[in-house]
Order: sequence, then structure tokens, then C-alpha cells
Amino acid sequence: MINRMEVSETNEMIEKENLDVRTITMGISLLDCIDSDIEKTCDRIYDKITTSAKDLVKTGEEISGEFGIPIVNKRISVTPIALVGASSAKSESDFVKIAGTLDKAAKETGVNFLGGYSALVSKGMTPADEMLIRSIPEALSSTDFICSSVNLGSTRCGINMDAVRLMGEMVRKTAEMSADQGSLGCAKLVVFCNAPDDNPFMAGAFHGVTEADRIINVGVSGPGVVKYALEKVRGESFEVLCETIKKTAFKVTRVGQLVAKRASEKLGVPFGIVDLSLAPTPAIGDSVADILCEIGLEKAGAPGTTAALALLNDQVKKGGVMASSYVGGLSGAFIPVSEDQGMIDAASCGALTIEKLEAMTCVCSVGLDMIAVPGDTKATTISGIIADEMAIGMVNAKTTAVRIIPVIGKTVGDSVEFGGLLGTAPIMPVNRYSCDAFIGREGRIPAPIHSFKN
Repeated sequence: MINRMEVSETNEMIEKENLDVRTITMGISLLDCIDSDIEKTCDRIYDKITTSAKDLVKTGEEISGEFGIPIVNKRISVTPIALVGASSAKSESDFVKIAGTLDKAAKETGVNFLGGYSALVSKGMTPADEMLIRSIPEALSSTDFICSSVNLGSTRCGINMDAVRLMGEMVRKTAEMSADQGSLGCAKLVVFCNAPDDNPFMAGAFHGVTEADRIINVGVSGPGVVKYALEKVRGESFEVLCETIKKTAFKVTRVGQLVAKRASEKLGVPFGIVDLSLAPTPAIGDSVADILCEIGLEKAGAPGTTAALALLNDQVKKGGVMASSYVGGLSGAFIPVSEDQGMIDAASCGALTIEKLEAMTCVCSVGLDMIAVPGDTKATTISGIIADEMAIGMVNAKTTAVRIIPVIGKTVGDSVEFGGLLGTAPIMPVNRYSCDAFIGREGRIPAPIHSFKN
């Protein structure tokens, strides 16, 4: 039971501090849709998704009305399509056909995005994996709601550098094929090291093969709530600062747990996890960068930024994990440049660089996220940036990711408008020195010595 003061406090968080449930994501296994015939595979995929998720959007809206809690997105994640299409897809165009089926199913159910156009290639690529990866630019440019992800490395396997090189080329090609939309296709494409099976956030969501047939995962968000709480303890000690973040994260996650359990009951689908990430939006007052400034920085990117982010991420996890039966996904603080007004401002004035963001990813939940770079950035340079981030994830046994957007026709000093939650991205400079010879090597980087724990 909750008392009147807690009800009032939650209402204030929703009305004044931008608290929301960022997404209810239904994970759906497509393993039972596999067939040797591509047409039958597509038909089974469409039927499975539209049957399983037919009430997802309506249920989300009902819960939002019932509790008075904004639920921003309703999404679907599916089994990595490289696995599902391996028996029937004989060409890249066959995989694009599956992407079209997924897009059609997403439109039928009314969801915001569908994730899982994915391949898991941390140690090597099957022919199906490679075909799917090479089909990504066309798949993303010919669909509206499909998101794609590729896992390129892990702490146990090392980094597949052949796939890293290929993904640099595919990111570049995706940018070119969506150049008329500000290279928007790249905003729906992310690469991972140590990708989790239960992430509800796009563009990286997929339904892991160890999951149940269907599952409900919820992602919460509350940067504005944390910032408001910290304003009340301005100038206090680190102990007070940490306690305030923990208590606030507990309250935010409790809201997510409530919504997740209710959605599970109404849909008759098992509850999976709550992802307690602080996911910002371009709205004023809903920024992770502003939290870092409230902790004591003039701008995100100033000396001390990595330490402040480490503190924030750790306390969010400590507070949130006590508020839910199952915490998973990414869980922590997101630092996407285009989706966070404070990050946009810091990047625009030069306080925040790609190199500083890379240092910050050592202690945050994800990685280099929604970063726009000049349109003439070479594929090998993109691969080098990806390799650096994969190495951070591999060595530190954590999830890292790269969602980078070479915006065709734009250069440093320009900006690109994506709209909605994707926001506005300033074009950030990249190191212009070559890594061609490094990326040109074949094979994989071995797993670190501390991966041998058997």
C-alpha cells in the first residue's frame, strides 16, 4: 500500500518533472516460424506477431489512463532475424522481404518500433549472418518501423574484426541510402559488445533465444525527477548526494514495476524485466547532462564528468534494484547526444567531444549513442570508432554500443534535425588520421585473460 504523500509525490514527478514509462516492449519468439520456404516463413512471422501483440498498444493506453502515468512508446522485439531466416533466405533480397513483413506487422499492431533485425556475430559469421548484415541498408531505407542491431563482440569471445570492418561499410551505406532524410537510417542501427537478451530500448532491442515464447519488458525514465531531487540538496556532501539519487531511483523504478506487472496481467504474458535506465529526451528539464551539471559541473564534458557519471550510474542501479523483482536490460544512464538538450549544448560549444564521450562510456550503460559526424567520414574511420567502443565493453565485461550517423552533405558546424525523441544533432568532429591498415587486418581480437573463469 502507498500513502497519500507518496501519491502526491508521484503526481508531482509526472506533472512537473517529466517522469514517464518510456516503453512497454513485448518480446516475441519467432523460432517456431522457421521454414525452408521464404513465403511460409514471412506468413508465419506476420501471423505470430499480429496475434501476440494485437492488444499491446490498447493495453498500454488503458494502463496509462488507469494510473495516470505517461507511457510514451509501445514496442516489439523479436528473435534475431539472422537465425529465423537462415533456413529460407537465400539472398540479401530475401532478408529484405522479411524486413518488409516485420514492418507490415508493426503497422498492423500500431507499435512505435519493432527491433530484432539483428545478427549475433561476436566470434564469426554464418552465410545468413553476413547476408542479413549486407541487407541492412536496404532494409532500413525501405521500411518505417524496423530497427537493426548487430552484436560484434563479447568478453568471452573477443571482437570479430571482420564484422567490425563490414559494419563500418554498412553504416556508411545506410547513411547514403537515407541521405534525403538526414541519414536517418543510421539512427535505427546500433552495434553492440555484450548485447543483453532483454533490452526494451531501441534501436538495440531483440528477443534473446533464452527467453520465453513471449515476454513483457518495461523501460522507465526519470532524468528530470533526479535533477529536481538534487536541486534540494545542492552543496551537500557526496553521502547525501548518493542517498538522494538512490531514493529517487527507487521511486522511479517502482512506477515501472507497477506498470510492468499490470501489463503482464492484462495481456496474459509473463513479466520479464524492468530496465531502470535514465533515458533523456530533447525536452527541457529531461536531461542526463543537466544532472551532471547539478552534481557540480559547468558543462557536461568538463573535468570530473566521468567521475560524476560513474557516481550517478552506480546509485541509480543501487536504488533501482531494490524496487523491482527483476532488473535487466541496460539499466543506468543513457548519454545520447541528439536526444539530450544538455548534451546537445555541450557538444555545440565544444565542451563535449567524441573522445570524452568514449571515456564516459567506460562507466555508463550504453556507449557512443546518436552521434552525428561529417558525411565524408570514411567507413574505416567508423569501423575504428566501433572497434574502440567494443574494446571498452570487452575488457570491462559490460555492454557498450555505437549508434553513429555520418550525415551525408553535412560538416562540422552544421546540425541535423531528426524530430521527436531523436532530437537534433550537432555534427561533431572526428579524428582525421587513418586506421585503414588496422581495420584491414582479418580475424578477431582475442578475449581478454580475465574471460577465462571456468
